[in-house]
Amino acid sequence: MAPETDSTPPNPRGTALAEGLPGLLDASPGPALPAALETWRAAHDLAWADPTSRHAAGRRSRALLDRARAVLAEGLGVRPDEVTLHASGDQAARTALEGLARGRRRRTGPPVTSSVEHSGLLRWLRAGAAEAVEVAVSPTGALDLPAWRAAITEETPFAVLQAANQEVGTRQPLAAARSVAAAHGVPLLVDARASVGRDPVPQDFDVLVADAVSWGGPRLGVLVVRTGTRFSPHDPPSPHEGGFALDPVAVPTALAAAEAWQQVTTDDGEESRRASELIDRVRSAAGAVAAVDVVGDPRDRLPHVCTFSVLYVDGDTIVDELARHGLAVASGSACTSDTLEPSHVLAAMGALTQGNVRIILPLAAVSPDRADDVERLCAVLPEVVRSARARLGITDL
Repeated sequence: MAPETDSTPPNPRGTALAEGLPGLLDASPGPALPAALETWRAAHDLAWADPTSRHAAGRRSRALLDRARAVLAEGLGVRPDEVTLHASGDQAARTALEGLARGRRRRTGPPVTSSVEHSGLLRWLRAGAAEAVEVAVSPTGALDLPAWRAAITEETPFAVLQAANQEVGTRQPLAAARSVAAAHGVPLLVDARASVGRDPVPQDFDVLVADAVSWGGPRLGVLVVRTGTRFSPHDPPSPHEGGFALDPVAVPTALAAAEAWQQVTTDDGEESRRASELIDRVRSAAGAVAAVDVVGDPRDRLPHVCTFSVLYVDGDTIVDELARHGLAVASGSACTSDTLEPSHVLAAMGALTQGNVRIILPLAAVSPDRADDVERLCAVLPEVVRSARARLGITDL
């Protein structure tokens, strides 16, 4: 008898969004593409069995899992045997950090990273036996390369750098950063969870982490470890993904992620071009409002991410006001929004940390009205900011 399977889609939020929820300008953690959801549902009839089982159903699940892995590997430009799949991007990132730490333990210096990495990575790196060196960034959020060069030594076990920032969109100079690391024999872990599927796939890495939610798939972590990188799997050994994953990955989830990848990579960059134009529109409209600071690099950035900060007003107030206009945006750090702490990214950039509004455009396939939503946001934003300040007695700016 087949075991019972969960009938809830891996990203329930995606179902409603696929039906056209209006006003969505915050796609974090990401609505699933309709085609990915259909693949997920259909796959449960074929791939319900444990792919490690030796019976026919298990072998079929294994073949389908390998097919999904091959699709993702081809898209990432790597070999299938360099790819392991994990229950989430967070788990893939933690496995990457732990595997590098075990594999590079003969080097006793601290890891090196930037001050604007995802908060989960920074927490792990700060809690290690040798607290990481956090390299400063420019006012746009780009890595300070001279400081990076000075921080990496022959004793550095590994380095960590995001492909682009999840909050302000600024891309990082991966080629230059990896060149510095490679000169000292230091592997570079690239956190590409915010960019893969929405921006060109990074090529300058030794270890890479991605998450299928960024390209309209279900929650699925993808870890790439290039052949030749010193990397140790879990201890005690795990039976999943060659010892790299602590938990098994549901085969339907992997197939849905692969289907979503195929969907987003067939438009020859049109999605990114249109998203970038819409974000340019938001940046221009927000920058035209008095005492509003639009942060991040205006050009060398992700096409779908924008953050601006409104002086004198709490970010949640702006979010609530825009919600009354039927527009869904977010505030706070993209990776610490469940806390009361100010954004560490904006603080590291020397930007205003209060009153910030974050926009992450969903894919056009799940938000066909996003261009209209952007125009509506740009039209109402000046009055929303003015009225919010007026309630605080601030009228002369």
